[in-house]
Amino acid sequence: MKLLLDTHVWIWAARNDGRLRTAVAGAISNPDSQLFLSPVSIWEAGLLFDRGIFETYLSRGRWLSFLSGQVDLQEAPVTFEIAREMAMLDWSHKDPADRFLVATARVLGLVLVTADERIIDSRLVPMIDAR
Repeated sequence: MKLLLDTHVWIWAARNDGRLRTAVAGAISNPDSQLFLSPVSIWEAGLLFDRGIFETYLSRGRWLSFLSGQVDLQEAPVTFEIAREMAMLDWSHKDPADRFLVATARVLGLVLVTADERIIDSRLVPMIDAR
């Protein structure tokens, strides 16, 4: 299965902090799963770092490097087609990161792994509920 990890799911998986349900952790660690991450999630993780959402003794750069090295991920690039899809989404939710993730999953045919209720409630893409 091709899985697109949303930002929080990626961070929880990288930190291995027990926040992921067993079934979700199993899907992520399954050797048959291909894991994807949007560059938008790296940008969003930097914003979360700046807000102090996750405790760490590392600098922002080292923290992002740590996260990137903990889970074997493929880049889900931001393309013109994805940006167009994001702009065309008939969805009132305005968070640009969430909109990019949904558009990325739609265009690339990925299953979005998310704990975000607004995304889950939208039913705009196939997903795994990580709540």
